[in-house]
Amino acid sequence: MEKFDIAIIGAGPGGYVSAIHAAKSGMKVALVERGKVGGACYNVGCIPSKILLEHSKLVQEIKRGNAWGIETNTVNVNFPRLMQRKDIVIDELLVNIEHFIESNHITFYRGEATVAKDLTLTVGVDTFVAKDIIVATGSKPFVPPFKGLETSTYYTTDTFFDMKELPEQLTIIGGGVIAVEMAFSLAPLGTKVTMLNHSEDILQTEESDARPIIREKMKKLGIELVTDFRFEHFYGNEVHTSKGIYTYENLLFATGRRPNTEIAQQLGLDFDGHLIAVNEHLETSQPHIYAIGDLVGGYQLAHAASAEGIHVIEHILGKTPALIDQALIPRCVYTHPEIATFGLLEEQVDGAYTVTKLPIRTNAKALMEGNTEGFVKLVATKEGGDILGACVVADGATEMLNAILVTKNAGGTAQNLAEMIFPHPTVSEHIGDAAKAIYKKAIHQ
Repeated sequence: MEKFDIAIIGAGPGGYVSAIHAAKSGMKVALVERGKVGGACYNVGCIPSKILLEHSKLVQEIKRGNAWGIETNTVNVNFPRLMQRKDIVIDELLVNIEHFIESNHITFYRGEATVAKDLTLTVGVDTFVAKDIIVATGSKPFVPPFKGLETSTYYTTDTFFDMKELPEQLTIIGGGVIAVEMAFSLAPLGTKVTMLNHSEDILQTEESDARPIIREKMKKLGIELVTDFRFEHFYGNEVHTSKGIYTYENLLFATGRRPNTEIAQQLGLDFDGHLIAVNEHLETSQPHIYAIGDLVGGYQLAHAASAEGIHVIEHILGKTPALIDQALIPRCVYTHPEIATFGLLEEQVDGAYTVTKLPIRTNAKALMEGNTEGFVKLVATKEGGDILGACVVADGATEMLNAILVTKNAGGTAQNLAEMIFPHPTVSEHIGDAAKAIYKKAIHQ
């Protein structure tokens, strides 16, 4: 029976990254995947959705060019070609991952894994053993058990990206990041989008000052947003709510995800609600078995899963890695404008902190580009200027945030950001001005 230092079940962003890191650290590695490499993120999640968002962003840029005087004929959307491009991009990314796995001499098993408590694994006709195991099996879409739903036909994010024709109408159930991003991806292409979110507002895990900006942009895109109601039942192509009946041609559930815990149940691991219980090093209730990504608490984000996988490998190697600080994990929403955040939000702080907010509309580069919606917000201590959180709402915010995050990770303060010489004209120079605002010295305020 072949023996490995570590076996990793699941080849998504948590699994394949930890496998490669382990191999580069000198470990003998087995990697198991029952579907495609890349997991939900690459195949039915963050990558295909962001590709569609890029297509939609381009349509908006063409329309902005028309408003400026760069006149074009009617924009025609060839949706099958856009979806073909989506497939081409994803295929290239998956080929790259397969290459990285092979070039690092990782033994790759394709199929469903079963695990015994003595750390013996079986995949098809193959049986092998590992000193340690990482379970990185990801999650699946969650659809609430609404009354009458069995009479309706609907998509989840696992099936939606197989669509070949642009829907004339789409109703989205949900109001979180996935739901809002899907609305932004299709409305600019010409789909009439209705979003039904029973909560009082959208994006309730995100910076509160960002929500009105996104709601206003949704209105401009023709997205109908219905909030603060009670779902009653579904019947055919009708959604019955306390605010009325909404008919649909296409229905998408974007109501969160639930972990794939079959292996944890096989092994009798302890649970924390519907998540697998782990300690600070992500070890489960059974020694030498670890769980990462969507299976455990924290942010359900690809980069969080990758960081957790690397942490587990470093821990197994005895390198005493620093614990993962949830406050340093960036959260991104790829709307237009984008929202990028880390650390504390304004509503989570009290009088011991300083919060500054600088509107993007006063930035020269943003005005040139016609992207003036948004702001840069910093949260810092009054004494010392320690950076505790930041939120950037702007075109390219998910890239801009990194300047603040790097400063924070390097032990820098708001004063260091204020003293940094940013190139002009750039939107990122607004970060320096927001930091200056902490000391009442902002130039563009």
